[in-house]
Formats: sequence, C-alpha cells, structure tokens
Amino acid sequence: MSRHFRNRLIAVIFAVLVIGCLSTSHAQAAVPPPGPAQGSSGLQGKVETPAPSTAPTIATPTSGQSFSKMPITVNGLCTTGLLIKVFANNIFVGSAMCNGGSYSLQIDIFDGRDDIVARQFDALDQPGPDSNIVTVTYNNDAFINTNVPLLSLTSIYARKGANPGAKLEWPITIAGGTAPYAISVDWGDGKGQDLYSQPFSGTFNITHVYQSAGIYVVIVKGTDKNGLTAFLQLVGQANGAVTQTTDKASSSNNNNTATIIVKVLWVPAAFCIPLIILSFWLGRRYELTALRRHLERPED
Repeated sequence: MSRHFRNRLIAVIFAVLVIGCLSTSHAQAAVPPPGPAQGSSGLQGKVETPAPSTAPTIATPTSGQSFSKMPITVNGLCTTGLLIKVFANNIFVGSAMCNGGSYSLQIDIFDGRDDIVARQFDALDQPGPDSNIVTVTYNNDAFINTNVPLLSLTSIYARKGANPGAKLEWPITIAGGTAPYAISVDWGDGKGQDLYSQPFSGTFNITHVYQSAGIYVVIVKGTDKNGLTAFLQLVGQANGAVTQTTDKASSSNNNNTATIIVKVLWVPAAFCIPLIILSFWLGRRYELTALRRHLERPED
C-alpha cells in the first residue's frame, strides 16, 4: 500500500466520523408530531385527580337579610385557583375565580325566599363540598302587583374558553319579563360592550374573540320591554399562559401547518468529539512517522 493511498484512506475515515457524528445529532432532533390531517380522528383523555375536599364559605350576605334591589354581592373564602359557582334555590346564578383565598361576585336572586350556596370546582369541573347555606329574601316592590315573572339570565356554562384569536361561543338563556329583550355583554378585556337584541325568550349565543391569554370577568345584562333587568357574572378564559406567545393564525384558521423546532442533541455530539480528536491525532502521528521514515531512507 503506497504512502499516498494510506494518507487518503485516513482522511476518508476522519471525514466519515465527523459526518456521522453530525448526522446523528441532527437526525435525532426533536420534531413535534404533525397535527391530524383533515378527515382524521383523534383520541383525547383526562388525567383523573381527586375532587376538591374543602368547601368555600359565604361571608356576605348573611341569613335573614332582605333585599329590594338587585344584583346583590356574594363573597367569602375559598381555595385559590378554583372556580366558584353560586346557586340560588339550586339554580346556577353566577361564577367567579378564587384569587388570593377569596372570591366576590354579583348575582340576581328570585322573588321571595332564596337559599344561596357556593361550590368550588377544579379544572376537571369536579365539585367540592357545599358551603354554608345562606337564606335571604327578595321583595319585588316595584312589580309586586303584576303577574309578570322576574327577568332572569342563566347558562349551562359557568366558565368557557377558547384559544386566543379563535371565536368563543357561549349559550345564554333569558326567561321571564316581557319580550323583546336587549342584552349587553362586557367581556372583561377592555374592548367595550357587545349588544344583542332578542325577540323571544329562550337560548341564544353570544360570541367574542380574545386576543391575549388570560382569565376574564364576563358580565351579561338583560333588559326587557318594561325595564325589568337581569344580571349574570361568568368566567371567560383565553387558553394558555398569560406570558405565552400564541400562534393566532393557527388557532383561527385551524390549518395543518406545523412549526418544526430543531434541537441539537448534545449527548451524541459530545460522544463524537473524543473520536474526532483521536482520529486527528492518529492521522497526524502516521503522517510524522511516514515523513521520518522518508527522511531516514538512504538515497539511491
């Protein structure tokens, strides 16, 4: 084997080691799996956790109080991070998030006796124990001589969310009073109120687009033909952490574009570095040995 051939062979081996190590590092780069293609199906699950074990409290109002105006304020103690739902006569009348160990919200109650109770719910909508029951009375003095039932607003959702940039639809039910109805919605993000007109009682959808992730206080107010009013406080949520950068285009268009994130794995790269150094040292040593032999060879 000639000296030039051996030198070329060592150079080829060195190049193969370098390319192999770099290829291994990039071949194992972390690439998120693509989203489901159109027409495909997926599977979604929830990790089961225990339901809240403690009950919230109702500090105000107190049992025995009587009211002639609405809404009234309900507040008390709770577990931070949980959703508080308030019920009057076992009918949902409003919700709020527990912040700093307490909550406060405004609710409408029903004519006559009202038994108010609060429950706290986790992210899986699992309820904890009931709070203390507070019994109050509402005296409808302004409309005591009419047969028109009180105007009321309610929803099957105490909290509802969507991705930032995507449309959030929320069913609201209006009942009582005299149609037609005017409804205003403050979504809590400073964009001003949305106005709706409903010709009949029943369920209708309110819609909104949040631009930034967060939790918002949603206030729904209704007024009937005769000036009766109703009030409903809810919790709106734009999914994601508040400081998180959200891909609004992907959320709103629901396309299949995937963002590929390439991460170089340094473990295989670090393993290859000693091999590269060893190959370079062997090649250099062989080159010096070959040169010494050439110099020591007697000239013809």
